[in-house]
Amino acid sequence: MTRQLGAAGGSARRRLAAAAPLRRLAAAAPLRRLAAAAPPRRLAAAALVLVAALLLAAVPRPARAFGEEGAWNPRPLLTGNARWEGVRATAPARWSFELERRTSAPARRNPTTVRADDPALLAEPFALWGGEGDIPPLTEREVFGLRRFLALGGVLFVDDFAPGSGAFGRAARRELARVLPEGSPIPIGTENVVFRSFYLLPRAVGRVEGPQKLSAIVRGGMPQVIFSDHDLAGALARSDGGGPSVEVTPGGEAQRERAFRLAVNIAMYVLCSNYKDDQVHAPFLMRRRAVDDTRPRTAPRGAP
Repeated sequence: MTRQLGAAGGSARRRLAAAAPLRRLAAAAPLRRLAAAAPPRRLAAAALVLVAALLLAAVPRPARAFGEEGAWNPRPLLTGNARWEGVRATAPARWSFELERRTSAPARRNPTTVRADDPALLAEPFALWGGEGDIPPLTEREVFGLRRFLALGGVLFVDDFAPGSGAFGRAARRELARVLPEGSPIPIGTENVVFRSFYLLPRAVGRVEGPQKLSAIVRGGMPQVIFSDHDLAGALARSDGGGPSVEVTPGGEAQRERAFRLAVNIAMYVLCSNYKDDQVHAPFLMRRRAVDDTRPRTAPRGAP
């Protein structure tokens, strides 16, 4: 009778890991029989084959905890005639750099833009929609594209680059009400997983301090459209010389560091779809977080 491993409802990962030694022994049995039947001159060669097989079987397999392709891709979303340019153009690359530097998650260093009406929108789980002024109404194709993206479980981060006026934030909420007429934004704070997915954050910040909380359209109990009135991209952006592109107020570089941490949390929330249940990387992440607190806050030369 096969021994039951773990409690009922345990993960498939634990069952497979527990069964691995049995599989290795079963695979090695024919090699042992071959070695026993072989002449003495072949005994050493058979033993080497057996050792090599056991060593290969013992190599740990990489865990797939970050999705199908395993790479964070903070794609800027474009609608209408918008283009991704200006002082915040480097923000997605910086976002990827900070995630790789602080966690075990791989990321794409040169994210490309995607349009709301492009089928390529459905190929990745995340998009960044930012701006600083009013926007024209979405076309029907754009509404349909965003609706499909969200229906498949995509996460949209809406970042107002000029929260003082709030024009973009209001326009984005207006248009997303057409995409998700059944959903309305609600405040989310430290009780939400977005504030706890890697760093424990006391509040949201970006280029500006802004409100303590983010807003989100929550579906199935999880934030799916996240609104920031903080200009997170402004805090992330880097100049050609490697320094910050935009001044952070009122908290300066300490506030920029907190904005980086919020960006990392958002990425980890998106990539770890079952954050509370899938803890395969937890010990490694905790060590990385402890080390990160002692590191310098500037990027290496040549980094985004």
